[in-house]
Amino acid sequence: MLKRIQVDQLQLGMHLKEFCGAWIDHPFWRTEFVLKDPKDIELILASGVKEVMIDCSKGLDVSLGAMIDIGQEAFSVPVAKQSIIEQSPPAPSHPITVPASQELERAALICQRSKAAVVSMFQEARMGRAVDVGGALQLVEDISASIARNPGAIISLARLKTADDYTYMHSVAVCAMMVALAKQMGLDDTQTRLCGMAGLLHDMGKVAMPTKVLNKPGKLTDAEFDVMRSHPAEGYKILTASSAVDAVSLDVVLHHHEKIDGSGYPEGLNGENISLYAKMAAVCDVYDAITSNRPYKSGWDPAESLRRMAEWAGHFDPKVFQAFVKSMGIYPVGSLVRLKSGRIGVVIEQSPKSLTMPVIKAFFSTKSNMRIVPSVIDLSHPSTQEKIVNREDPAQWNFLDLNALWSGLRHVSR
Repeated sequence: MLKRIQVDQLQLGMHLKEFCGAWIDHPFWRTEFVLKDPKDIELILASGVKEVMIDCSKGLDVSLGAMIDIGQEAFSVPVAKQSIIEQSPPAPSHPITVPASQELERAALICQRSKAAVVSMFQEARMGRAVDVGGALQLVEDISASIARNPGAIISLARLKTADDYTYMHSVAVCAMMVALAKQMGLDDTQTRLCGMAGLLHDMGKVAMPTKVLNKPGKLTDAEFDVMRSHPAEGYKILTASSAVDAVSLDVVLHHHEKIDGSGYPEGLNGENISLYAKMAAVCDVYDAITSNRPYKSGWDPAESLRRMAEWAGHFDPKVFQAFVKSMGIYPVGSLVRLKSGRIGVVIEQSPKSLTMPVIKAFFSTKSNMRIVPSVIDLSHPSTQEKIVNREDPAQWNFLDLNALWSGLRHVSR
């Protein structure tokens, strides 16, 4: 039986089923566990959560005073007020779209919490524990909600990684892009959720990779690359140990490195033998990898990355790649461009009116060779005379604050 109670009614020994409210407001990435530590209750009370769901069939029922043995200590549990409710799916919500400037702060917090959750999930997998799909699903739900409000915000922020957190933030970024791509391709809510979960779990096999190979700052040797090529199969092995992991995630974990021409791994599948979900993951995985800074190379400009990916014949499914470009824009957020006036600007948001006319923040004049007061220009506005004439290579300009310019955040990872 499920009951909704106030957080001040929580007692040790209760089976916490769910937090009522966004996971971002509570201090745990897991959504279901037995309260065994008084500090856990203190953390919940100090958070923004007001109510929780408990499962009385798996833990203490608040309506009964009792003694419960946890570990080697016995705790007295007093009677508490309660309200009994039936478990039912949440009412459908349709987030209102907002400008990137309004979503970026919240997206940054989601990225921070998501990284912490993925770190915990990977650590538990290393210890041989089953993946907590319930907790992972809550991540997918909030990432999906951010995508609905403004797709560019969380996708772009997740691209900003340090060498130390690459593996974890890569999972968050691929999750976000899978959700956005699923929406672009018209998949239903259930399929979209499955895509997000698959993106979050796709690199689980890297927990089985030797640290010195996984974090090597230089180019891998052939032998080391052969080791890394085993991570899809290792991930599949890890996740099959949990009966709660869905078939889509298992498929994506095993096949996200397959290519349309059959030159991928681990099974060398080609064409229609690769599922739609694995084809989607292949595009998202590569895009995030080549646009992210790594110890041995700087990430490519987002727009340049799409151009190069379009040239890799036989690598991606054409229809899936086209849908991906539509979801990201011809000039994704963070792209450096030159305008007709000679000004240099960075893409800060996509326009729903045109893939080639995003919103730009112009900040440099090539005519005076000087920084100028930043100005925001919506290239899709009828009165705008400006247009993009060329992509620019960030490496040639060395604008150290480029990430801060497009994100509007003072402190962003490089």
